[in-house]
Amino acid sequence: MKKWGVFFLLGLVWGSSFLFISVGVEQASPFQVVFIRTAIAAVGLNLVLAVQGKRIPLNWQKFYPQLLLGAFNTVVPFVLITWGEQTVASGLASVLNATAALFTLIIAHFWFTDERITPRKLIGLLLGFAGVVVLILGQPSHDESGASSVIGMLAIVLAAVFYGFGGSYGKSVLKLLGNPIMVSAGAMTTAAVMSGVLMVLSPVFGGQPLTPFNELSGDPLIALLLLGVVNTFGAYLMYYWLVGELGAARSSMVTYVTPPIGIALGALILNEPVTAWLIVGGLMILAGIAIVNLRLSMFRRAPQPVPTVVPEPAQSR
Repeated sequence: MKKWGVFFLLGLVWGSSFLFISVGVEQASPFQVVFIRTAIAAVGLNLVLAVQGKRIPLNWQKFYPQLLLGAFNTVVPFVLITWGEQTVASGLASVLNATAALFTLIIAHFWFTDERITPRKLIGLLLGFAGVVVLILGQPSHDESGASSVIGMLAIVLAAVFYGFGGSYGKSVLKLLGNPIMVSAGAMTTAAVMSGVLMVLSPVFGGQPLTPFNELSGDPLIALLLLGVVNTFGAYLMYYWLVGELGAARSSMVTYVTPPIGIALGALILNEPVTAWLIVGGLMILAGIAIVNLRLSMFRRAPQPVPTVVPEPAQSR
């Protein structure tokens, strides 16, 4: 019972990330939001490693994979989602982000010899991506400020593509280092450094100016702190604990929980509209993910040995 309690708590935490991002960007720039959440999580994860008597490996052979993971599985998708939510509702963002499971399947097809796309999985992919088209067609092309909401949605979908690459590459890094907390700490530390540099340099090249940290206040400040402490650091710990208790396959089912929570929180707290397009498109995406991950005996010709599952790095939303 405790395991499934943590499972749904993780779904609530990751589902609320999109709400906190939407509130945070009211005062902070996208790079600043990413820096705050990654810096807090990096400190927390390194403290956990220290308690375990371990630290991030600094020799280049083991460090550079964490550097790449920090860049492509954390900084880039975090920035794309945060930037996209300047014009995209948080509930819609949570649904679009769920397509990471579909992109992971496509990338794994070319990355791993034992994860090929079958006709059944192809049907799930087509249904899921049709749901994305429905979502885009059902949204106005611009928000109230005149900014393109379609470009914002595409940015969030692109973030899901990077999560797909990160999930596949992360399996290799986990095999190399063997400790998921160490991988997460290394990736998050490098992500904090990179996003901090981008945060400082962005205004120099015409980007959104940095808000002085002492001027962050009210709901945006609370949202950013929660995003770092609970939704990034805490979520990573919960995810890997779940993998140990439920296994990687069942833990990944949290993907189905986050979009409904994201939509509900956006509607209840931010008064975001819940349209028929959003419901239909969201259900199509979730149905596509379900078909992709379906495990029924009718699809198996004979009993097969169960392979050892290596958990993917947590893709903190």
